Amino acid sequence: MKLLLISNSTNPGEEYLGWPRQDISNFLKNTGVKRILFIPFAGVTLTWDNYEARVKAVFSTLGFDLYSIHRESDPIRAVVEAEAIAVGGGNTFNLVRELQRTGLMQAIRERVLAGVPYMGWSAGSNVACPTLRTTNDMPIVEPDSFNCMNLVPFQINPHYLDAHPEGHGGETREQRIEEFITANPGVYVAGLREATSLQFVDGNLSLIGKHPMRVFRYGTVPREVEPGSSVDFLMIE
Repeated sequence: MKLLLISNSTNPGEEYLGWPRQDISNFLKNTGVKRILFIPFAGVTLTWDNYEARVKAVFSTLGFDLYSIHRESDPIRAVVEAEAIAVGGGNTFNLVRELQRTGLMQAIRERVLAGVPYMGWSAGSNVACPTLRTTNDMPIVEPDSFNCMNLVPFQINPHYLDAHPEGHGGETREQRIEEFITANPGVYVAGLREATSLQFVDGNLSLIGKHPMRVFRYGTVPREVEPGSSVDFLMIE
């Protein structure tokens, strides 16, 4: 497999997909692909046409052609023939429902396991995990199940935040993840902070970006992993 799982698309004050552009370019150039099939289904308030145009403009500056699956008459065939696949962020529940409804969840999984490069950001990273249960999103629609592609055996929490805003009476992100690992012992959760990504290439998983990642597992103290570190232990089921 070849995976690039990005926490977030945009940092405050930056252009769309500004901070990860070099990582995206490096990832795709190393795979030799020219055209990328885009999955816009996480878009809800942003139309899929507009979502495609927004992402296509960025990929064009990097020297790649991007086209969206929602324009394809045979979506399954489009996946089978894709050189690479990119799944955009937005609402994870909407993304999962559409992937399940169209049969694309399994189709994409099979192609990625066969070696087709896969990248996703935010919700697009969530669906590479076994389930969507560590998303931050509101369940605005109900998919058939929470099951996702299971490309990696651990869970990702994108946009991971340490902060507990003043005046906020709810649980912190860490407390919510602790609830998950208590209910699901044995499953790692990677708290992927903004401007960081997980890359799996040549059988090795590494953290790239500007910030450490916080790793959770039931019965152990959460630990910080620095950028550039190997995190192959997350791939052990």
